[in-house]
Amino acid sequence: MQQTRKSVTIQDVAEAAGVSVSTVSRVLNDKDDVAAETYEKVQQVVHELGYVSSLAARGMRSRRTNVIGLIMPDVASPYSIEVLQGVNRAIAQLDYDLIVYTNGDVRKNASAYQESYFVSLLNGNVTDGVIVVTPAATNFSTTAPVVAIDPNNESPECPAIISTNLEGALQVMEYLIGLGHRRIGFITGRLELVSANLRLQGYKEGLAQVGIPYDETLIQVGDYTTETSLLCTRALLALENPPTAIFASNDMSAMGVYQAAEEMGKRIPRDLSVVGFDNLRESAFLDPKLTTIDQSIPEMGYIATELIVKLIKGENLDSILFHIPTKLVIRDSCRDME
Repeated sequence: MQQTRKSVTIQDVAEAAGVSVSTVSRVLNDKDDVAAETYEKVQQVVHELGYVSSLAARGMRSRRTNVIGLIMPDVASPYSIEVLQGVNRAIAQLDYDLIVYTNGDVRKNASAYQESYFVSLLNGNVTDGVIVVTPAATNFSTTAPVVAIDPNNESPECPAIISTNLEGALQVMEYLIGLGHRRIGFITGRLELVSANLRLQGYKEGLAQVGIPYDETLIQVGDYTTETSLLCTRALLALENPPTAIFASNDMSAMGVYQAAEEMGKRIPRDLSVVGFDNLRESAFLDPKLTTIDQSIPEMGYIATELIVKLIKGENLDSILFHIPTKLVIRDSCRDME
């Protein structure tokens, strides 16, 4: 027989502790005008009864919940996990809790309207501020602070964290061209994001700097997923004059290149050189180990959390757009053509 447990109320705590409801409320909100003995007694009863104050109610009482929201497309993706690691490291050093929301879709099929709705629903009620990862929305209708990681607008309306994507892509192109590659395929990311467009721009500028003609057939539109990259790579390798190297816009896309190369009998790097972008932990465990661009993803999460806390506290920020430096990490997935 299933038993239902009645929720413990603040009135139950007050009765068990022999104090008023207002005294319990003051203890829960850490007011300093409660006697030490009473404070300890109420806290003991709260623990014994298992009373948990509603976040929404807490926010209504104090205008603060001490909770930060993190909204991301897919908590299971390696990219999201690394962002979460950085956020978690910052949270551990601060007096805040964390709520994570996801629509479970890394391709971001959810509309910008839905995303904006959830920010409005959480922010200022359940949470004191929200961090949004790779947002589909451009702006958010909320009076509480919002910080974006990898925004979809070069002039975001909220503070945002983004890596030096253009410079990182140029580093990749200079490296591959320096190895003697002239037919370089490129798999884009989600083109509604600034990061994807800047990486594409870096690819084009890298070719232009050394006078290599731009060939549209070497471009495949991806979405930062392995599954789509697999299809893109098949198309590139099926060309009459296929590329000798493929620059994938992120490491998850590079994994799709590996899969397609294997199924088509191409060995990396003997037959095909591959470079990614992210430096996910998994990139060092591919066979061969992936050459990639490190964009310090955990650091993005860490800095975003620091920024949202500053905004919650009413502090001013030095800038609205914060750039994370990128660097090329050379491993074993590329070969010298000369």
